[in-house]
Amino acid sequence: MSADTLTTWVLCWRIERRDGVTIGLTGHDHDLWIDGLRYRAAPGLTPSAILRGDGLDPDLMEASGALTSAAIGERDLLAGRWDGAGVAAVAVDWTGQEPPVALGQGAIGAVRLGEGGFAAELRGVGALLDRPVAEETSPDCRASLGDRRCRVAMAPRRRFARVMTWDGEVMLTVDRPEPVAGAYCQGRLIWFGGANAGLEALILGSEGDRIRIATAPAYAVEEGVLVELVEGCDKRLETCLSRFGNVVNFRGEPFLPGIDLLTRYPGA
Repeated sequence: MSADTLTTWVLCWRIERRDGVTIGLTGHDHDLWIDGLRYRAAPGLTPSAILRGDGLDPDLMEASGALTSAAIGERDLLAGRWDGAGVAAVAVDWTGQEPPVALGQGAIGAVRLGEGGFAAELRGVGALLDRPVAEETSPDCRASLGDRRCRVAMAPRRRFARVMTWDGEVMLTVDRPEPVAGAYCQGRLIWFGGANAGLEALILGSEGDRIRIATAPAYAVEEGVLVELVEGCDKRLETCLSRFGNVVNFRGEPFLPGIDLLTRYPGA
């Protein structure tokens, strides 16, 4: 390939957040349209070398660049909007004479903020091989409420409500009380309005119309903002039986003897 040909190739990033927002960035000096998506020129976007191989080690990439309100802002990064976003790196011939060449894909991992910029680690699909191949036994259920192993129908367990009050930290009052005591504990709160729209929060506890989330919202909460409340489960066998009637799909071993069996003796 000649040197003249190489000068027409530029690097592009397609980034898709978990809430569906998709942006395109390119190191070219002007915007490009690729497959219906506008890749905006991002001066200062500096990709590292892309490490790829035919072994089992995960592909690693890193991209650093300036924080801009039009693309990736500091507040959105700190709020977690970009956590776990899918990323695809592709080399593009901006003259259109050659088809794009895929360089790698993965998800945004660790994000580091510096003076006026950021650096994001991009982990390839090979990183999935780092996960354990077998589960460890546990007295509690290892499934998540409503997933393919739990099989509890979640449609009737998701409800919309409006926030009536916020204490400025982690306590919220909504206009719709929980259906049963502790229904939302270990569930999720999804913001559908206001500055926090698209973000999620883990619910640590619920009592009537009061909700306690794990961390304070990234942005101030306006009165009347719409949220979705998703029921949770404490993963105990008793809850699975009494509340969900789903013991047949319980994914735990509550009666399996633990290590304390070795310390037991008659009369203890």
